[in-house]
Formats: sequence, structure tokens, C-alpha cells
Amino acid sequence: MTDAVNGRDESFDLAQYLESRRGEVEERLARRAKGWEGQVPSRLAEAMSYSLLGGGKRLRPLLCLAAFEGCGGTATSVAQDFADALELVHTYSLIHDDLPAMDDDDFRRGRPTCHKVYGEATAILAGDALLTEAFGIVAAGDEPSRIGLVRLLAAGAGAVGMVGGQQLDIEMEGRLAGAGPSPGIPSIEEIHRRKTGALLTAAAEGGAIAAGASPELVLSLRRYGQSLGLSFQIADDILDVVGDSSAMGKSAGGDEKKGKPTYPALVGVEGAQALGWEACDRAISAIEPLGEEGRALRALARYVMERAS
Repeated sequence: MTDAVNGRDESFDLAQYLESRRGEVEERLARRAKGWEGQVPSRLAEAMSYSLLGGGKRLRPLLCLAAFEGCGGTATSVAQDFADALELVHTYSLIHDDLPAMDDDDFRRGRPTCHKVYGEATAILAGDALLTEAFGIVAAGDEPSRIGLVRLLAAGAGAVGMVGGQQLDIEMEGRLAGAGPSPGIPSIEEIHRRKTGALLTAAAEGGAIAAGASPELVLSLRRYGQSLGLSFQIADDILDVVGDSSAMGKSAGGDEKKGKPTYPALVGVEGAQALGWEACDRAISAIEPLGEEGRALRALARYVMERAS
């Protein structure tokens, strides 16, 4: 039974769904990492695998597969390849984000970061290799949809998307401490839309494209992804303030120490939670055309904010 007000389907077991799909994703990623053995210099392959197989929510591939299923997809190879590629791109971004030149973090997912274990040079190369490998995975097939998915991944991961958002994030550091004009909500939303939202949007939209969905449904999933991406980053901002470092697998309070502009810094934790739930509601509204087939996506949207509430 679905509650039309909050989008909650009481009969849908999200935990069971995530466990099943996550297990499938983990198995495929492990097989891909196994394939690097003997083909890639051993230390590089080890660094790539260390970061890729080090746990995590696997939200991006799960989101892609949920969108694929919600849009009635049946031929799974394209969706699975795109889902795996998304996780490789995400992992590369984490490796580079943790570097001393960026956030200079020592821990990720409860373990030392890649550069702490393998050194900065190998960590950079591991990130580069994962990014390049991702595009090879998406392109490895004859299905016509793969061309569009390559373009989608490039836009989500590149200068107009995630990388551009990282640059804006760097430029904003210290603003709250008086090092330049104080940022407002639109500036922070622009960073989140690019740095986090672009790849999550690509995941949702890509799942729809892989399913052969109509242009109207593809647009619905794009709008869903955009709102989900915003709520996800708002939740992360909140957790950086109130979260437990051991539970998150990384140090809390890092945003404040670096003087990064965040929603809690501008509007407080409660204000940020309200804005996050508004974005969550927009995401759920965007996929109304899916009806009951969108229940996994609705549950994912709520899960994103519930972890910070």
C-alpha cells in the first residue's frame, strides 16, 4: 500500500532490495577487478581494487538499476555495464578528492585512503585508470543506446558536471571565514548540482535510457535524479555536522574546518533538513508517471534523507 502524501510503500522492503542488488553489483565489480590481474601493473591493479572493492553504499549503480527496472527494462547487460561504470567513476572521484591537494583526508569507508596506502602518485594513476576503464565498459557493446550513455557519463563526470563542481567547491573554501564574498544558497546549490547531483542524475537518466524508455520518462528520471542529488548532498552536509565518524567511515566536521559553505552553515541543521525533504518530495513527484513500478526509486529518495533525520 502506497501513501500518496509521503510516497512510502509500506509493502516494499527497501533493505532486502538493496541487499540483493548490492550483492549483484559487488560480484560484478569483483570480477572486473579480477580481470585486471596480469593485464595491469600489479601495484596499480592493487590500488584500483583496494579503492573499488572497499565497500560503500553503491548508491549510483543501485539507482541506475532501480530506474532501469522502474522503466520496464528487460535486457540487462547495458544497464549493468553503465551501473558498474558509474561506480568506477565515483571511486576515482573519491581517490582524487582525498588527495592532499584536495581534501587531504586520511580515511575513507573506515580504512586509510588510497594515497595513504599506495602513495600519492599511484593513487592519482589508480583514479585515472578507473575513470578510463569506466568508459571502456560502457562502450563495450553494439547496442545503439551505448553511444548516448557514453555522452551522458562524460557530461555527468566532466567539466560541466562533477569536475566542474569540484572546482567551484575549491573556490568556495574559506568564504564563510571572510575570505571573499559570503556565498548564498544559490551558490551552494550550484556546487551540489554539479559535484554530487550530476553523476546521480546520470545514474537515474541512464537507467531509463538503457531500458528504452520514452523521452518523457527519460526526462522524468532526469528531474528525479536532479532533486535526489540535491537532497543527498544536503544530507551529507548535515551528517558532517551531527554524524558519527566511526559510522560514516571518515572524519566528521571536515567541512567546518575547511571553511566550506554548506546548508547547515547557512540555515542551520533544521533548516537544512527542511530543504532536503523538499528536494526529496520533488524527486518523488517527478516519477509519478511510473506508478507502482517506481516504488524502489521512491524508497531510495526517502532513504537518502532519513539517514540524516
